[in-house]
Amino acid sequence: MNEGTLYLLILGALALSLLAQVLVNSRFERYRKVPTASGLTGGEVARRLLDDAGLRNVRIERVSGRLTDHYDPQAKVLRLSPETMDGANVAALGVAAHETGHALQDADAYAPLQLRTACVRTAGIGSQAAWPLFLAGLIFNFRPLVLIGIALYTAMVVFTLVTLPVELNASYRALTLLENGGYLTSDEMPGARSVLSAAALTYVASALMAVLQLLRLIAIAGNRRRRD
Repeated sequence: MNEGTLYLLILGALALSLLAQVLVNSRFERYRKVPTASGLTGGEVARRLLDDAGLRNVRIERVSGRLTDHYDPQAKVLRLSPETMDGANVAALGVAAHETGHALQDADAYAPLQLRTACVRTAGIGSQAAWPLFLAGLIFNFRPLVLIGIALYTAMVVFTLVTLPVELNASYRALTLLENGGYLTSDEMPGARSVLSAAALTYVASALMAVLQLLRLIAIAGNRRRRD
């Protein structure tokens, strides 16, 4: 792959990332205005789903911010934003069920989630140190630093790729739980599916961007070595 093609692909991935963010926000806002027939809030549905799965030990906590919902596998805590916790609408139930899906993955010892959890620390180091080490290696013409930078960035890419099946599976579990449990009607299900599909696109775009950036690092390192 030549350098021009690589940069075009990176621009395309960036455009996809921006589009995904727009879709997530617009769809969440759209279906946040669609009340559910059940009248249950996201927090109430999450609690019921956890209890039904025998996960009464998993706590639900409120977290500040918008769309900051997440499951912490270390603390066994489901953290929901105010809009999700208190919202009795299609978007809130979709997001709450998705995060509950992560708790179920944890209980099932779902391998991709375990791998992602194991990679968190290394991926965090990679996201902060990869580029500085890589650039320092180029500036000082010290190839070991370049290779360490690439290795750390590779760890972050692996984390990003492993995140894909984790998120897709959580959404699949969420939609199944909502439908089988009768928490959403057949008319409401497409809205939840639309919200979670947009969220999934953000992870696809993120993985694509990470892979392309890794290829960019490898290409830069290769060009420098040939010049030397």
